[in-house]
Amino acid sequence: MTVLFRDIAELHTFDGFAKKDGRKVSEADFGTLKNAALIVEDGRIQWCGPDRKIPPSLVKPVRQPARQPGRLPARQPVRQPVREISLDRALVMPSFVECHTHLVYAGDRSQEFELRNQGVSYKEIAARGGGILSTMRATRQASAGKLLERAQFALDRFVEQGVTVVEVKSGYALDEAGELKMLQVANKLRRARIVTTFLGAHALPPEFGSTSAYLDFLVGRLLPKVRRRKLSSRVDIFLEKGFFERPESESYLLAARDLGFQITLHADQLSLSGGTDLGVELGALSVDHVLQIKEEQVRKLARSSTTAVLLPLADLYLSCPYPRARLMIDEGVRVALATDFNPGSSPCQDLQLVGLLARLEMKMSLAEVLCAYTFGAAAALGLQSEQASLQVGKRADFITLNCGLNELFYSPGRPCVRSVYRDGALQ
Repeated sequence: MTVLFRDIAELHTFDGFAKKDGRKVSEADFGTLKNAALIVEDGRIQWCGPDRKIPPSLVKPVRQPARQPGRLPARQPVRQPVREISLDRALVMPSFVECHTHLVYAGDRSQEFELRNQGVSYKEIAARGGGILSTMRATRQASAGKLLERAQFALDRFVEQGVTVVEVKSGYALDEAGELKMLQVANKLRRARIVTTFLGAHALPPEFGSTSAYLDFLVGRLLPKVRRRKLSSRVDIFLEKGFFERPESESYLLAARDLGFQITLHADQLSLSGGTDLGVELGALSVDHVLQIKEEQVRKLARSSTTAVLLPLADLYLSCPYPRARLMIDEGVRVALATDFNPGSSPCQDLQLVGLLARLEMKMSLAEVLCAYTFGAAAALGLQSEQASLQVGKRADFITLNCGLNELFYSPGRPCVRSVYRDGALQ
């Protein structure tokens, strides 16, 4: 099916973000077209440009020649029927990509918020059996049906905000049955494109006496099953003092890479523990959090293809310093933004608040925030050639807005998204 989208007041293609590989972008990279149109065929963009320049060959059916007596007509392709959709003079831009979430879980950790406000640290709460292990117990006990119901509700909230791609991590069961259950649930979610990540190395479960024994179990038994069943193609690890430290993390990630997984890391969130250095050395798709890094790590990131994923909502909830985004961007690091939605350290799904914190606390410009939540986030998932800019051949994932671009990431709670299209279909 070919679809012609017309009556677009402003079409922001973000092609400049793609041309610059998501680095050192500005408003000049919005790729703005006035009074535009968009042609989509089989979910991918065939053409975009001024409405007055719509190529007739793309939208008019091909006529079959009249059949001559005694002769078969020459074979000619017949273009599919064209459906025309008016977007009512809307502003159109690429949809958002949410590249770091812990969407599948059970239980509640709101009591930990009060403990942190009373001065109890994240590590202390974990040592008392709270934190990740608290969610572990609830997630193990929950049925797949209950997990799916809760996760789909949360996913729908992302879609309503203009998200068409959501990364979903495991890591809240920490045993074979539970981790497989989490990934199976994630792959059943609907309305957005789901990218699953195996985060079995999230914390040490009580059944194991050491992190090395647990990682050996993951490599020897669980990772091969995840790969064989095609439940995920990505592996993450929480590289942090008191969780999984650098030498064993390196061995684990190398083993995962040898099994065919892409790799990413929770890196340098609570301390400078070597995650960013390791991620760059191993060619990780992303290093996430990166609060504690120094100028040396920033320069390494700038010279690499690894994306720095910044998660300011987690920093807000944990009362941490925000990442040095201004330094990273000025040095040429490609950055992404995400919510880090999870039940403990970031129980919030508000994209607008993420962007507002990035602008206020990390001094990012509007163009930098928009790039980080589209092209940068897609790059963190290895999807930048597929989406996040409205260019010929890419997926037709876009949103229409009730406001101008300058009103995004300015007033959280205000509904800015009017409609959401994934592969050219209304969600």
